[in-house]
Formats: sequence, structure tokens, C-alpha cells
Amino acid sequence: MKFYKAYNLCIASELQLPELMETEGEPDVIVRFGKVDNATAMQHDGGQNFLGEVPEAGEFFIHNGREILMNPLPGVDEALLRTVLLGPVLCVLLRQRGLLVLHASCIDINHKGVAFMGGSGWGKSTLATAFHNRGYDVLTDDVLPIQIKTGQPVVIPSYPQFKLCPDAATSLGHDTKSLLPVSQNSFKVAYKLSRGFQQTPLPLHHIYVLDKGSEHKITRIKPQEAFVELVRHTRAISSISEQQFMAEHLHFCSDLIKNVRFSRFTRKPSLGDLPKLVKLIEDDLAQSYQNDSTNALDSVSTSLLATK
Repeated sequence: MKFYKAYNLCIASELQLPELMETEGEPDVIVRFGKVDNATAMQHDGGQNFLGEVPEAGEFFIHNGREILMNPLPGVDEALLRTVLLGPVLCVLLRQRGLLVLHASCIDINHKGVAFMGGSGWGKSTLATAFHNRGYDVLTDDVLPIQIKTGQPVVIPSYPQFKLCPDAATSLGHDTKSLLPVSQNSFKVAYKLSRGFQQTPLPLHHIYVLDKGSEHKITRIKPQEAFVELVRHTRAISSISEQQFMAEHLHFCSDLIKNVRFSRFTRKPSLGDLPKLVKLIEDDLAQSYQNDSTNALDSVSTSLLATK
């Protein structure tokens, strides 16, 4: 087995995972190969014991947020197996470990997490890469785990790799000839970061819900709308169906809405406008930070006046 670091976990794996950073220590998670027998299958409860099948990859049994048993199909492409393991399978495991997992990418701006949430092909990775090219550090791509314990949501970093469409990679200045496909049948390419990966968890400040339209604009989202979007873009929500997990998920979403800003970010489908989009978000965040400072000062002034 080799030992890797991802999602703030030490992962011991029989499957080599070159996408991850190697590490040492006591493993939090063990990934191994093995047959899923009837006794194992009978443990499936849609919660801490989850058995799932990915038709093109194989069977996966995920136990108590600590163990993953893989039974791959004969001759399966290892890159595809890694993609499934590092994506949907780890999403289930992270949920078992008490995290809210969103379909989003996240960057570090002023030591706070700023996330782009949306479905596949909506531009999450492209936007995050555009910010990375401008010197911002990255926390996650596509899978955003959030820890909510004391009201302050915290982003857990993933691993230093983007999955990009070739045209997006080209528009961002990367030579696609030097980039490998994510897997055998994937049209996306893997871009491994050599710098600018934020390994320390950060507080989550803002979530931009991505949308497509005829103009670039950012609008605030009401709590009810934010709740719908969170449920829509939660990873593993259809897999982890045990009642206690579902109730916990609704509680997590409510807490997130109370403590994080939500905006809808509508963009025209134009890769050439990426610099404008980065500037638009930078300006919006600067305004929100200014508003936070003003509100804090107003709150202090009100408290001082009340004590006189």
C-alpha cells in the first residue's frame, strides 16, 4: 500500500493514486481490492454501510467513513477507476464522515474560501483555473467538502489537480498536447498544479451559483433559493439515503445559508471573457468585504451607545 493525503485525510491505498500527494502516518481511510460477498452486501443500509455499482468500473463498498472495498471489472482502465474512486466514491465516504459535500470548486481569496457551484460543464473548473492563473491558490476542484461544527463552515482542501475541457485549457494558456486525458473515455484533460494549492482548511465566505445567460451579472440570492440550489448541487445526496443522514443534510444546508453569502453568477458562454469574469468577482467580493466592515462598525457603535 501507498499512503496519500487528500481531504485532510491520510489514505492508504492498494490502488496507486498519482493525482494525490504522498504522505506518511496512521491511515484514516483504507482502500483495498476484494470481492463483495453476500455477507458484505447484506450490510448495505444507505448510510454508514454503502454498496454501489458503477457500470463501467465495478462495485464499491464504503464502510463507516473509513474503508473502501473495490471490486473492479476485468480489464477496467485504471485511470477511470481512480476517477470514480476520487469522485463519487470519496463523496460518499466524506458524507459518512459528517461533511456536507457540494458539486463546486473553491479558491482562496484573502484567506477565505470562495466557491463556484454548478452542474457538470457549467465552468466551475475553468473559473477556478482562471483565478489560479492570476495567482490565487486553489482548495478544491469539482468536489467541495464543508465541515460545519460551530456555525462557521470550513472548506476541506482536496488535491492539486483540475479536470478541464481542452478548449478551456487552451484559452487559459495550457498546452493540451502535454496534458493527459482524465481517463480512457473522458474528453477532459488533467492539469496537475505545481504551485498554488492551499493545503490548510479555510472558512467559507461566499458561494457563487453558476448560470448561463445573455450578459455577465451577479445578483444576490434569497435564503429559500439558496436552499434549493444547495440541495440540487449536493454530492452523494441520492446515495446516502438513510433517514438520519437526510435530516442532518437539511440541517447542514440551513446552517450554511445563515453563515455564508450566496450569489447567482450569470455569464455568457465566452472563454475570451474569462479576464472580465475574474474582475467582476473580485469587484463583487471587494464590495461585500466593505459592507461587512461597515456593518461591523455600525454594530460596535450601536453597542457603545447602548452602554451610555
